[in-house]
Amino acid sequence: MEPDFSAYRLSAEHEAVREAVRAVCADKVAPYAADVDASAQFPQASYEALRAADFHAPHVPEEYGGAGADALATCLVIEEVARVCASTALVPAVNKLGTLPLLLAGSESLKRRYLPAVATGDALFSFALSEPEAGSDPMSMRTRAGADGDGWVLTGVKRWVTHAGVSAYYTVMAVTDAAAGADGISAFVVERDDPGVSFGAPERKLGIKGSPTREVYLDSVRLPAERLVGEPGTGLRTALRTLDHTRITIAAQAVGIGQGALEHATAYVKERRQFGRPVADFQGVQFMLADMAMKLEAARQLTYRAAAASERDEPGLPFLGAAAKCYASDVAMEVTTDALQLLGGYGYVKDHPVERMMRDAKVTQIYEGTNQIQRVVMARQLLRG
Repeated sequence: MEPDFSAYRLSAEHEAVREAVRAVCADKVAPYAADVDASAQFPQASYEALRAADFHAPHVPEEYGGAGADALATCLVIEEVARVCASTALVPAVNKLGTLPLLLAGSESLKRRYLPAVATGDALFSFALSEPEAGSDPMSMRTRAGADGDGWVLTGVKRWVTHAGVSAYYTVMAVTDAAAGADGISAFVVERDDPGVSFGAPERKLGIKGSPTREVYLDSVRLPAERLVGEPGTGLRTALRTLDHTRITIAAQAVGIGQGALEHATAYVKERRQFGRPVADFQGVQFMLADMAMKLEAARQLTYRAAAASERDEPGLPFLGAAAKCYASDVAMEVTTDALQLLGGYGYVKDHPVERMMRDAKVTQIYEGTNQIQRVVMARQLLRG
């Protein structure tokens, strides 16, 4: 029997996605990346470019007006956008994070009410799980949702919400039964214009400055019953299942950031001359580049493998998603740091994009679960057999 090696390469359709996204990014995203970082403003022009090409929320199924991209194609979109602008890459990544709870557990009416606007780009969708005193420990959340007639009333504060204030919709986790522990947390869709919803000042961040991060304040926000995502008490399970899938998009973002830094550093050392010869001629530099490229390719393949597991909803997804996110983000931080080193003093100034890429890479080790939490997830999966 002849072996089938097709699984070890991208399909023609996936390669076409990569080429299309790369073309859009070269022309309409990369030129704005430095200004987006410097101004710390949402990348509206880049967003419109992604929207025009249907890359802003590629995961939304066709039945809701979306492109229906699979998990791997979505990762390819995010990887290629992150290669030139990590802030803009959060547009498709966070749209998936915010809407996936609806796709996993929401009613059909809820999907049909909210997903079409995301598919067309008329609305962004965010995810609100963390709180000031509940980051890695979601069981400590204090946001409450009390039953009120045929609806709910939410009160609390959510922190580290990406695109807060820009997004029209939010998946919000809240305690509905404090005595039930993990089974007492429910998920709701909150709209930006709901009475009682407000936002804190934008966080002043090290990187991904073009992606606004703010607190979301919920002051007796009254919601109709149909805004509940799934059954009462299933919110935490939905959130954790969502993260199993979406951590892979952060891995893809990390791979893209690292690839962009590697390409810039490689071009630089070929042009830069010291001691009468190109810096690329020195073996120490060549070894650095080889290690960077090797680790990036390993991270990329692990990410693609995890994306395949996500698409098939494999039992091993929790391990693979955590492994891809953890390894790829660690590699991105290492590669961008080494890329900056290869540029020397030039790498430390904003005339070159590598210092921005290094700052952007850091957060991939933190959000959607710190890499310490990813190792806990992996260890638990191993110990469970």
